[in-house]
Amino acid sequence: MSALRQIRRLGVDMVTAFQFLTRIPMPSIEFEADSLSRAVKFFPLVGLVVGSGVVSLQMVLTPHLNRSLVALILLLYLVFITGCFHEDGLADTADAFGGGWNRDQILLIMRDSRIGSYGGTALVLSLLARYLLLASLPLEHFAAYIISAHVLCRWSSLPLSYFLPPAREQDGQGARIAKLTSLPSLIFGSLCSFAVVGFALRRAAVTPLVVATLTVGLSGWLYSRKLGGVTGDCFGATNQLTEIAVYFCGAWNV
Repeated sequence: MSALRQIRRLGVDMVTAFQFLTRIPMPSIEFEADSLSRAVKFFPLVGLVVGSGVVSLQMVLTPHLNRSLVALILLLYLVFITGCFHEDGLADTADAFGGGWNRDQILLIMRDSRIGSYGGTALVLSLLARYLLLASLPLEHFAAYIISAHVLCRWSSLPLSYFLPPAREQDGQGARIAKLTSLPSLIFGSLCSFAVVGFALRRAAVTPLVVATLTVGLSGWLYSRKLGGVTGDCFGATNQLTEIAVYFCGAWNV
């Protein structure tokens, strides 16, 4: 493969990652069957861009508004920029695991477009937790923890998609990347993610990295045990949990 074609392919992968995870306008590209599985390595980059938007907004708003209002606006930005993509996954996963007694029931509930009591409760708690944590992060370390949280929560899809097979073979977003992420993509995405977090937090990076890894490992173990694999909703749920976990690390250090 020529160098020019490799560069073009990387550009397509990057655009695909942003198109899939955000509502940020991107140029039109030709769809390829393996586009998404190749794009996974750039998911942490998406987190870096989204997190940078949060930091920029916070810097503009903080001199004019109290911290509670700033946190609310930042949360609205996050919901808008991702189109509630991860929130939807969290709600569906909570409904499925809360109401399903076996694998078939869990997968069936996940496909139900309606939201139930478990999903509604999970969604409210997620929004409330992020609101309170955004308002509680120390200002001097705000940017570092925001960037770290959004890089690591997008990174969570790499180990899940590398190690776990799709819970549904026939369709679903999870089947487009589960067990299809290559080892080079996992290594590249992980090294870049850890380097960004290390640069942002210096010595304090150890705790968020450990907590994020534990969150991904425990949720992956649950998905494997209950479903024998992972779905698109599972990726969204772990993303949300990892974001909250890293925020909590920052608030704990106050």
